Amino acid sequence: MAEEIERKFLVVGDGWRQAVTGQKRLLQGYLSSNAKATVRIRIADDQKAVLTLKGPADGISRAEFEYEVPLDDARQMLALAQPNVVEKTRYLVPHGGLTWEIDVFAGAHGGLIVAEVELEAVDQAIDTPAWAGLEVSHDDRYANASLARVPGVPSIDPDAA
Repeated sequence: MAEEIERKFLVVGDGWRQAVTGQKRLLQGYLSSNAKATVRIRIADDQKAVLTLKGPADGISRAEFEYEVPLDDARQMLALAQPNVVEKTRYLVPHGGLTWEIDVFAGAHGGLIVAEVELEAVDQAIDTPAWAGLEVSHDDRYANASLARVPGVPSIDPDAA
């Protein structure tokens, strides 16, 4: 079984920008999202499309299956997903031996910046960069599927910091 193990953090400042090694523009739509599974279509740089099925989260881990699909099919699926579409630019930033993905959201979520890092194990230690602020790995409001359903930037609970 394919597995995604990921931690998420809100980004503070722009110190990460000097270390960017790549970027891509992503449009992703959610065709279905419930307690059992999420089905997402993603188009990267209007060049490549991937259909992803994700199982329910178990902490920071969950089943994930990805399949490349024809770009024209993906565009039609993205239209079916309206209005549950997320727009963002993903920047790749190496830090501490891992590649961090910094998502700068646009459109309905403009102003939100989230850093994600994929891990090999749930208990894997990471060197948290200075620009990684509040961890939101367990806050469903920052899941892309949740963002797709609710426009705007989630408010931060000052007691959670």
